[in-house]
Amino acid sequence: MRNILNKIRLLQFRILIVVLCLVLGVSVAFPQSAAAKGINFIRDAEIENTLRVFATPLFLAAGLDPDSIRIHIVNDNSLNAFVAAGQQLFVHSGLLMQTKSAGEVIGVIAHETGHIAGGHLVKAASVRKGVSAATALGYILGGAAVIAGRPDVGRALVVGGTTAGFRSYLKFSRAQEASADRAATRFLDRTQQSSQGLLEFMELMSSQELLNSSHQDPYMRTHPITQERISYLRNHIENTRANIKAEPKNFAMMHDRMKVKLQAFMQSPARTLRRYPESDQSLPAVYARSIAYHRKPDLPRALELVERLIDALPNDPYFWELKGQILFESGKVNEARPFMERAVELLPRSALLRIGLARAQIETNTPAMTEAAIGNLDLVLTSNPDYPFAWRQLAIAYGRQKKMGESSRALAEEALLYGRNEAAVAIAERAKKLLKRGSPPWLRAEDIIVAAKENQNAAKQR
Repeated sequence: MRNILNKIRLLQFRILIVVLCLVLGVSVAFPQSAAAKGINFIRDAEIENTLRVFATPLFLAAGLDPDSIRIHIVNDNSLNAFVAAGQQLFVHSGLLMQTKSAGEVIGVIAHETGHIAGGHLVKAASVRKGVSAATALGYILGGAAVIAGRPDVGRALVVGGTTAGFRSYLKFSRAQEASADRAATRFLDRTQQSSQGLLEFMELMSSQELLNSSHQDPYMRTHPITQERISYLRNHIENTRANIKAEPKNFAMMHDRMKVKLQAFMQSPARTLRRYPESDQSLPAVYARSIAYHRKPDLPRALELVERLIDALPNDPYFWELKGQILFESGKVNEARPFMERAVELLPRSALLRIGLARAQIETNTPAMTEAAIGNLDLVLTSNPDYPFAWRQLAIAYGRQKKMGESSRALAEEALLYGRNEAAVAIAERAKKLLKRGSPPWLRAEDIIVAAKENQNAAKQR
């Protein structure tokens, strides 16, 4: 997890933004503080892969294309998960850190999949003031810049509106929640997975009804978990005829690694070391301590522990990534690069790992490594053109090569993704002057200008 607590400030929007989203049990209601502070997104290759492994069978069971659904991790300690227009699934880090098993996370995803498959987003009322749900979500996500930007944390600022406005808009019926529960159990049955995890999560949420509303997690204040929903799940578990298989052995480890990784990066090192003392020699505990010592910082101890992890699982790309990260963030760029290269060798299709390697290659500031970085970034951007951080790194690499036309074109791509349309036009115009007329980069600069001007015109009409 690269610089997981770093933040990027994105464009401030001047229209009232309301996001169409559903939470497990209710719609999400963003508090006023969220509007002031922004929404932070965590990017991490291992955690995203874990959630994708958990979710893909459910998406398939629901008749959905897994590649069309994007999964995002919201940097928020509350227990929450929701889906939004455009088949976007959001899971709070607090939910991942507080769940006790992979089954609970899978149950939550199954419920949210029920909302998507049930068309609940389409059936909801239109977004106020004529702003479509997709448009609102696009603003929140900065034209996909937030969720596809830096491989660590992105930020989107939600401006305007009130908590009451969000709650009024984002209230869905109990019938829809019950429908999503029933769909969740069907998807779990089809994948031969137990609904016990979903039940346990629901029971945890139900216990919050006794709390003062100021201490409840967000959705409990708008739509508490009902006893009818819990009773339905209990009855289903007792009477299902599905051939339920035991949870795959690796799921528990994947869940525990995801959980301790978030805790170790997001909470204080002292707290992590108390929670996972030296007496705990399990792999997740050693993982947590390696991160905690890195953050203290205690480089020798952090490296000692991560090397133990690599010795235990030499083909695990995420342990090699962590060693590279520890060295890179300790200023040892040349030492870090081989470990990042090994991580990419083990998981070559990971865009996040490859972007991290490219960043290290650029920082070595040598012609050969700069060229290698461009190659890695080109691979990422060919299949994932909506990574603004990758475009920024590509601009830096081309700048090192004195290819200012290509560098400007990359900066124009970044500006367009962030919604900085005026800047995108100006930078693309500069790129055209520096690039060979009619060449592919020159033509793309032309496309950027057209797209940015169309965005400006659309904004004026709203």
